Amino acid sequence: MGTYPLTYEEYKQGLLDDKLLGLRCMDCGELLLPPSAVCTSCGGSNMEVNSFSKKGKIKTFSVIRVGPVGYNTPYVVALVELQDGPWVVGNLISFDPTKASMDLIEKEVSVGSRILPHDPAEPGQEGCVLTFELIK
Repeated sequence: MGTYPLTYEEYKQGLLDDKLLGLRCMDCGELLLPPSAVCTSCGGSNMEVNSFSKKGKIKTFSVIRVGPVGYNTPYVVALVELQDGPWVVGNLISFDPTKASMDLIEKEVSVGSRILPHDPAEPGQEGCVLTFELIK
């Protein structure tokens, strides 16, 4: 396999630059977000960078009441279908988790991101998580 068309660092930098980048398989057309080394549909590695819409709809969610050390609970994790088709996972922000109900399903959201604090066991390995805000 050659070089990756979109590394994790480039994906993360795209998020910091307010861009949602992923991949499109040139063999079968599958859209991959987050990016992957091989196509999850056909197993091919012939990929090109693709920019995605930053709007979507909540398909399901879960209220996390017991989270990892350092995270304030409760918080909402949502599965969102982007306008372009891929489904992505992230945190629903600017929303009171105690008010989460089935009314959230199909609500429109805008996509953002935030940097996760680094793991003390892996200095310098900051991550990035997608965030969603309800569109009024």
